[in-house]
Amino acid sequence: MTTDFDLDPVLEGSGIRLRPIRPDEFEALYAVASDPLMWAQHPSKDRWQRSVFEKWFSEAQVQHALTIEDTTNHRVIGSSRYYHWSPATREVAIGFTFIARDHWGGATNAHVKRAMLEHAFKWADTVWFHVDPANTRSRKATQKIGGVYTHTAMFDIYGATREYAFYRVDAP
Repeated sequence: MTTDFDLDPVLEGSGIRLRPIRPDEFEALYAVASDPLMWAQHPSKDRWQRSVFEKWFSEAQVQHALTIEDTTNHRVIGSSRYYHWSPATREVAIGFTFIARDHWGGATNAHVKRAMLEHAFKWADTVWFHVDPANTRSRKATQKIGGVYTHTAMFDIYGATREYAFYRVDAP
């Protein structure tokens, strides 16, 4: 088995497609991210502001972000990514996920995460989710897809250290 995790896959799920983010998708992703309510429980509460999202988008392109597309109408509805791949421990994290509010409360997040987990388990034995402890919506969503809370700790992601609630999903 190879240890080279594919951070840039094209994944299909029920009604969704994930694919590597493209430089020409700023406006489509910003149309989703420009909703202040999207970020109400998120640590980056100002990400709806264009200048803040521009920085996120610039970083997302080099951090292997994936665009989430609704396959029923080919509309861009969000983004997610893999990060912290460790071949030694066979662990990876999934995060930085945001999905358009008109897809909240349904099955979209589960379809996205199921596709990402299936892909991850080709290499990984464990997938981690790092969630802001105050983000009850994301914590519940992580539990709904099988994430098991293990602990809360300070953790560095891309040079920013903060407190996260850790959720774990092990390979079947």
